[in-house]
Amino acid sequence: MPRPANPLTRTKLLEAAFAVIRSKGYAATTVDDICRDAGLSKGSFFHQFASKEDLAVAAAQHWSETTGALFEAAPYHAPADPLDRLLAYVAFRREIIQGELPDFTCLVGTMAQEVYGTNPAIRKACWESIHGHAETLVPDIEAAMRERGIDADWTAESLALHTQAVLQGAFIMAKASGEPRRAVESIDHLYRYIEGLFGVTALRAQRV
Repeated sequence: MPRPANPLTRTKLLEAAFAVIRSKGYAATTVDDICRDAGLSKGSFFHQFASKEDLAVAAAQHWSETTGALFEAAPYHAPADPLDRLLAYVAFRREIIQGELPDFTCLVGTMAQEVYGTNPAIRKACWESIHGHAETLVPDIEAAMRERGIDADWTAESLALHTQAVLQGAFIMAKASGEPRRAVESIDHLYRYIEGLFGVTALRAQRV
């Protein structure tokens, strides 16, 4: 009778994948790399996952669960005004640009850039993660549109996905330049863009 899989071993491997793939990229990461980072044997790895691809799909799902818990508990949900909540979300994303590049860049964004044309299973898992997170912003965007009487040719979903496009692009700028501040600058522009989209900039100008 086969020994049941240890969930703690699985979690160690998934979290090792977070670290190694964000540092080296999916293609350059090996099973040995992940096992070394997790402090586990290859036998432990293959007791949990059939392949590196199997691990990557599971890692994308675990990433969604882990980051989902972080964002669910984040302070940007506190404001009463839905637009303030959306802007606070963007500000929160700016605040968590901390540490070295692998510490704040996105696992699923990193994998999607590499495998979108070669590995449908991983691409799908990455899309589900990115889209799923964007969906959490849609209710606040819809509420902000209603409260401000905005009848636009864009949708709440498209704006929610645009925030993720900017964030992923910000991570690429930080990686390409080696400078985290490039990501911060892009997020600052996103904040101003949303303010302008909802007329906040114009209202502030009128008050001055």
